[in-house]
Amino acid sequence: MDLFSKALPIAILGISYLLGSIPTGYLAGVWFAEIDLRKIGSGSTGATNVLRHVGKWPALAVFLIDVAKGLIPVAIAKILITSDTFQVAAGLTAIVGHIWPIWLEWKGGKAVATGLGILLGLSWPVGLSCLGVFLAVLGISKTVSLASIGAAVSLPLLMFLNFQEDSFSHAYFTFSLITMSIVLWRHRSNMKRLLKGSEPKIGQSR
Repeated sequence: MDLFSKALPIAILGISYLLGSIPTGYLAGVWFAEIDLRKIGSGSTGATNVLRHVGKWPALAVFLIDVAKGLIPVAIAKILITSDTFQVAAGLTAIVGHIWPIWLEWKGGKAVATGLGILLGLSWPVGLSCLGVFLAVLGISKTVSLASIGAAVSLPLLMFLNFQEDSFSHAYFTFSLITMSIVLWRHRSNMKRLLKGSEPKIGQSR
């Protein structure tokens, strides 16, 4: 039993990485359009690049599956191990798998949808609030990258406001800061184009 308890966290983290690394967008490109998304547009295998070069329904499917890739590892960790810190670790491992999938020579997506799934698993009110910010910015700007950046920047504040002082989770708040940093780092080229006014909006190809 002691050996099992020691092996369980390692197994969960391994499963989290493998779930996160499922190359959803890449497979959608190959199956529906016979293209390699890593060589087209932004080079990302995320839902936005799928939308631009494959279609809206494959993009929606990729988005929902990518959300599940973040939600399921956290749900497994919550059921089997009650530690907030470990639940965050499982979520971050899924993000690592999504950004650096072993199947695609370590080149994956930007972790926005998977990060949303993790948030929904950790604290669904924060996850839904973050999604609300994303949709609001997207509706105004028609720019997915700006909406992603806006949601990421709002995340630490939303996480902080969600907890009362006696229930505040330092692990969850730390996760929000790490996730914000990852999303901003993954969108650094988008931010340069936004500043130049050359970032494409929804419906525009790149």
